[in-house]
Amino acid sequence: MFKQIREDVMGVFDRDPAARNVLEVITTYPGVHAIIFHRINHKLWTIGLKWLARVGSNIARWLTGIEIHPGAKIGRRFFIDHGLGVVIGETTEVGDDVTLYQGVTLGGTSIEKGKRHPTLGNNVVVGAGAKILGPFKVGDNARIGSNSVVIKAVPADTTVIGVPGREVIRNQHPQQQIRDKMAKKMGFDAYGATQEMPDPVANAINGMLDHIHTMEERIQEMSEVLKKNGEEIKDLPICRVELDCKRNNEHAEQLK
Repeated sequence: MFKQIREDVMGVFDRDPAARNVLEVITTYPGVHAIIFHRINHKLWTIGLKWLARVGSNIARWLTGIEIHPGAKIGRRFFIDHGLGVVIGETTEVGDDVTLYQGVTLGGTSIEKGKRHPTLGNNVVVGAGAKILGPFKVGDNARIGSNSVVIKAVPADTTVIGVPGREVIRNQHPQQQIRDKMAKKMGFDAYGATQEMPDPVANAINGMLDHIHTMEERIQEMSEVLKKNGEEIKDLPICRVELDCKRNNEHAEQLK
């Protein structure tokens, strides 16, 4: 349990650029407080001290504004950013490296006992205000857009947006893979920025990511030419996006 808590704390630095040091994260992040309480409450729940676990869950809700039922199963490096208004139901199952933003509900649509709440795979991101309702699976690497309402299963590597949620397949487009990697490298997750969304800001972000990737390739090519001609080029530890993508003429016109 203590190893999990340590991973939860350290995982914040990978997903929040505002995090400056461990002391700040431990003392000022309600999402971290909520998951620490939950790790303890879930342990109490599993050993049969269910009333005590529910009391601990209520105390955590009063302190953080985040409600996590002690019966919920949550994986490693879980992160709730901001967190106010997050609700996670009893039979929810969450994989590793999952990120939730404020106002997210992982809820049920039935009053019957048994599995009532969703299961989230690994590396899922759920945007602010989104509702995932029902006992279905959200696949690995899925992205749920802000304020979406999801009431059916989501395949892996898929973005869901809207009310009710509709799927936007991303991984089938090679250029979108490059954008994802560029966005991750730059320190943010542009899970809402897709060509399929009629959003000029999203299209502008996509254009910038394409341009950055193109410039990286051009600079690398120029460096190699200079080295062949005897120029000394200092090698710097540049993290490049390793993804083979053949640009066609149509895409070249889009970049102009």
